[in-house]
Amino acid sequence: MEGEVMHRAAYNGSKNFTQQDVPTANASGFGAAADDYMERGIDLNEQLILNKPATFFFRMNGDAMSGAGINSGDVLIVDRSIKAANGKIVVAAINGDLVVRRYQQTFNHLTLVAENSRYTSIELTEFTEYNAWGVVTCVIHVFEQSLFVQTNLSKRKSKGEDYRILY
Repeated sequence: MEGEVMHRAAYNGSKNFTQQDVPTANASGFGAAADDYMERGIDLNEQLILNKPATFFFRMNGDAMSGAGINSGDVLIVDRSIKAANGKIVVAAINGDLVVRRYQQTFNHLTLVAENSRYTSIELTEFTEYNAWGVVTCVIHVFEQSLFVQTNLSKRKSKGEDYRILY
């Protein structure tokens, strides 16, 4: 063993790699460019949530908004800090029930419009107890049925639909 020279591996990962670290190379192509970005994954919270303390996830169970691309079983990301404005899709509390509809306001008239012809629009009058609960910012359409979580769900039934708040 005396007189033997021990060598470590020439490649120590992309962060510590320089050309001078390799005394000889039998390279037959280019290195993987994606190795430089390997440590950082995609954080969907960072990408999809604008205001974390005011954001909630709902699971839609109804087809009132199918024309807007929101199907039964989709997960809605709802931000309570965004003000309801004309054309936005909102989660609204009407007479104690939660509904998902498109917010439509004219000069002195407020309507919550369904995106499915089977449902009528909800005309809000002075006697209607209305509260815009939040604005839908994203819709996650899940294809894999095994991803549907059935624990920690709270159900609310409203006009033939039910909404589940995911914690």
